[in-house]
Amino acid sequence: MRKFILFDSKEKKEMVLPVTPPSFEVSHGINIETINIHTLGEVILPGYKTLATITIDCMLPAHKYSFNQSKAKTQPYIYIDQLVKWCDKHMVLQFSVSEDLSKGKSKDIVKIEVIITDISYGEKDGTNDVYATISLREYRRVAAVQPDKTGNSARGSDKDSAGTESYVIKAGDTLSAICRKQYGDASLYQKLAVYNGIKNPNLIYAGNKIKLPGKALL
Repeated sequence: MRKFILFDSKEKKEMVLPVTPPSFEVSHGINIETINIHTLGEVILPGYKTLATITIDCMLPAHKYSFNQSKAKTQPYIYIDQLVKWCDKHMVLQFSVSEDLSKGKSKDIVKIEVIITDISYGEKDGTNDVYATISLREYRRVAAVQPDKTGNSARGSDKDSAGTESYVIKAGDTLSAICRKQYGDASLYQKLAVYNGIKNPNLIYAGNKIKLPGKALL
């Protein structure tokens, strides 16, 4: 039997959903940026992955059923109260879907850090069983940039005294891709071309050096 588990590592609390949900859904994707290049038309620039979203429809029983998990509580609002508490406190949880294997072993099908973004619940058949929909969003930890051994932050390219960086064009580079990486906005490629005196922004050569001014100067 599969187990759906939410674990709060800070308070060392684990919740196993009392009834295995019949289904769950995980979304996974990447950011896509569409830009329009003169003489070429629309092109897409694939970006980094988006945060996964997970939706679980589950039953919280008020009675002992044969399909309950072995240690399931039959007080459904105990589960609701804990889920609401985690949601309101923005707690980072580890969500996993674990499948029992032979000889007491188990395998995690899904394992991801999440926060609860929404929970809706109610009763509908007069049995006092509670039906809930739990929405989860992937939590991504952001690591601080570590300084180098000299105590200075790492630099991606050279800067002059005015703060303008120089960049050597590499094979496969495009101005739009450079703008997307440096400024977070690929649409600035034409302005960057003008700044560097490049007549055709779609035609650049590996080995050439261009200047990357501050975004406000474009």
